[in-house]
Amino acid sequence: MKLYSDAALAKILDREIFHQISAVADRLGVECYVVGGYVRDIFLERPSDDIDVVVVGSGIEVASELKKLLGKRAHLSVFKNFGTAQVKFHEMEVEFVGARRESYSHDSRKPIVEDGTLEDDQNRRDFTINAMAICLNKSRFGELVDPFNGIGDLQDRIIATPLDPEVTFSDDPLRMMRCIRFATQLNFQIEDETFKALEDMADRIRIVSGERIEVELNKIIMAPHPSIGFEYLQRSGLLQIILPELAALDIVEKRDDKAHKNNFYHTLEVLENVVKSQDSSLTSHLSPLTSILWLRWAALLHDIGKTKSKRWEPKVGWTFHNHNYIGAKMVPNIFRRLKLPMGAEMRYVQKLVDLHMRPIAIADEEVTDSAVRRLLNDAGDDIDDLMCLCEADITSKNEVRKQLFLENFRMVREKLTDLKEKDYKRLLQPVIDGNEIMELFHLQPSREVGVLKQYLKDAVLDNKVENEREPLMHLLMEKAKSMGLI
Repeated sequence: MKLYSDAALAKILDREIFHQISAVADRLGVECYVVGGYVRDIFLERPSDDIDVVVVGSGIEVASELKKLLGKRAHLSVFKNFGTAQVKFHEMEVEFVGARRESYSHDSRKPIVEDGTLEDDQNRRDFTINAMAICLNKSRFGELVDPFNGIGDLQDRIIATPLDPEVTFSDDPLRMMRCIRFATQLNFQIEDETFKALEDMADRIRIVSGERIEVELNKIIMAPHPSIGFEYLQRSGLLQIILPELAALDIVEKRDDKAHKNNFYHTLEVLENVVKSQDSSLTSHLSPLTSILWLRWAALLHDIGKTKSKRWEPKVGWTFHNHNYIGAKMVPNIFRRLKLPMGAEMRYVQKLVDLHMRPIAIADEEVTDSAVRRLLNDAGDDIDDLMCLCEADITSKNEVRKQLFLENFRMVREKLTDLKEKDYKRLLQPVIDGNEIMELFHLQPSREVGVLKQYLKDAVLDNKVENEREPLMHLLMEKAKSMGLI
């Protein structure tokens, strides 16, 4: 990895805001350092406008004086209970905090905080690559303070803790999730002793709230290669605690020389395939960025029903009948436990889990207009996302079979495109609705009305008649007569 020279580092820090902070700190007679992720990202060549500053003294006082210096262009927020302040200036956000040391009780992530030195503050940091500091005082401007050789770990692409990793993770178990998240986002290795501590301390994650775990999981899922993180979560034992439904897929059973595939690693392959295929063409009713996140969640959960549905059938081997339906039923409980949103996002994931076998079933047989119409009716505006998931689900090592599926998927997509161009919402909704049916046959809302509506719907979806009033009325009268309504 290329690391910056002192001259290049000084050039990066040659931003007006750093010299203004320097001037304020010197005037107040306090030591001042830019720390953490901003310093790490300098060396990773990842520009950032989120800046954390540690003051050996009052961070709030330095922030307040900086606001006066910047004038109306800046906005100051003070959080006295936490001893922190934030200055927003143009596109930048600068967080100020006083240097501190922390101690923890065993049953809480909330530390006992006391004023401390820079050394105390660096000791409490989660990882060596986040414990580096750069002095902003004029006499030492640009000097790197790196007591744990974070620069070396960056160069070796390693995630390690500054102090004993068991103590680090026991003090704040969320750091275990952050450890795996950073390894995933940066494509770094977790240092051996640190990983051993993840395994030994995994049970401590139980004291962390679902909301905090959700944030880290979403960051892992949105990484360039999220499978890295989920493999670490599984190997460390964390996944069995936070998402046991997914962890349970990591098994291969063999009987009479017939074995099923490892559905955990298949799921990771599907997730990676979805990541490769996602772009701005996704047409979910959710926003594009949101769609990317929740389509990845659908990929992660698409086969969770297989553990409950697995059966051995001597004539065919292992089966997973209705795993899509069973998996869809499991989605709400998973979202509720992880504090994921229970609204449109959950319903979207649930729908895709439920429907993910439909395009495969169509592609495995003759691609009929009727089957495609029904698929489009059920998937609605999420049809393109569903097709993306289903194509990602084809992970067969048999290239001939794989290409056959993909070719049939191409035909499905062509028929879907043709239907959408013809205004499928109008085409697939019978022009005779429930209100007219009740009026024609003097019915109240009832099972009979539902039967008649579904009869017309099926006729339209199966393309038995055109979605026009005269042929539908003819069918309706025949059906009503058979039911004794006329």
